[in-house]
Amino acid sequence: MSTSGQNGVSNGKLRVLVIEDNPADADLELGELRRAGFVVSSDLAQSRAEVSAHLDKNTYDVVLADYNLPQFRGMEAVQIIRDKGLTIPLILVTGALKSVTAVECVKQGATDYVLKDHLARLPLCVRRALGETRLREESKEAQAELANKAAELARSNSDLEQFAYVASHDLQEPLRMIATYTQLLAEKYRGRLDADADKYIGYAVEGAVRMQALIEDVLAFSRVGRNGREHVRTESSAALDQALQMLSVAVGESALTVKAETLPLVWADHIQLAQLFQNLIGNAIKFRGASPLQVKVSATRQGTEWIFTVADNGIGIAPEHSEFIFNIFQRLHTRTEYSGNGVGLAICKKIVEQHGGRIWVESAPGLGSSFKFTLPAISADKETTSHEADSRDLVSR
Repeated sequence: MSTSGQNGVSNGKLRVLVIEDNPADADLELGELRRAGFVVSSDLAQSRAEVSAHLDKNTYDVVLADYNLPQFRGMEAVQIIRDKGLTIPLILVTGALKSVTAVECVKQGATDYVLKDHLARLPLCVRRALGETRLREESKEAQAELANKAAELARSNSDLEQFAYVASHDLQEPLRMIATYTQLLAEKYRGRLDADADKYIGYAVEGAVRMQALIEDVLAFSRVGRNGREHVRTESSAALDQALQMLSVAVGESALTVKAETLPLVWADHIQLAQLFQNLIGNAIKFRGASPLQVKVSATRQGTEWIFTVADNGIGIAPEHSEFIFNIFQRLHTRTEYSGNGVGLAICKKIVEQHGGRIWVESAPGLGSSFKFTLPAISADKETTSHEADSRDLVSR
């Protein structure tokens, strides 16, 4: 179809296929369009074969079809247009058409209809049909472009994850050698050289160990996108228990008390959900305050999702940093204050977003932090609670 101009087509030019057995009626229709300002060129068809041949040979902006012809019905042209993969609007122009029949024709694909004794409506119907067709074409093009951009972004993300994984994996072996030999150098020559040499060797060992930890964190971040499994019915309470088992040493050293309410079944990857709990509770252990550390895990239903809360009584976070902390490699404290590379919460965000959820924090300095995230809920008629534990306190031993 031509691009739109003042009348819906370029420069007001209109290419029309008229399906009509009465040439005089066809002339009246085309004359009405010309009086409305269209520059019209047309072809006339009276049978299925002629309609098909014209559509194969020419490009049309609109089809005007009589409802009843001796050899076939005008509405049959709708299917011919569809079969050829075209999107040309078809307007019925007929002598008499009951309202019920007219509505049914529109349902079957006709764009509009005009009675022959009301041809003054025809230019308006044509302009409207051309405008609707143009909007559909523009929408289709925009959707195709969006799909291409999404596919391109997915490929880019996949390539980036692959690069991060390969680069980090390949760096491990030479870095392991550097770390090992600098540590041996420190052990063998500590005190045998001057103080500056001992200091420099210490810097080298510290840098190598820190780089090893950073590479491990990058690998962990890249694996979230590479090793995800299909989401299934998952007991979030079991995922929490697994996370606490993985943190058992840190839990014992920090005297952490975890209080967990009854947690629901959700659609999730069990391993990633356990890692999510592990990172959030590990974050609470790292940034604990002077008071005995407590963490409370709870969940509330909201529509089609569950909102989980992992709340602690640690040092808290300033509100202006509430989004900043989920970016990879972002830290709010120096390494002398708190260890780590700023990857843990970025992994949490990636896990939650891969489950179709969102994550945020509500906090203030000195008042602890409440990390909240959402996961898809299981419909009530399918949800079971036979394996859900009662409210319980989980205290380290």
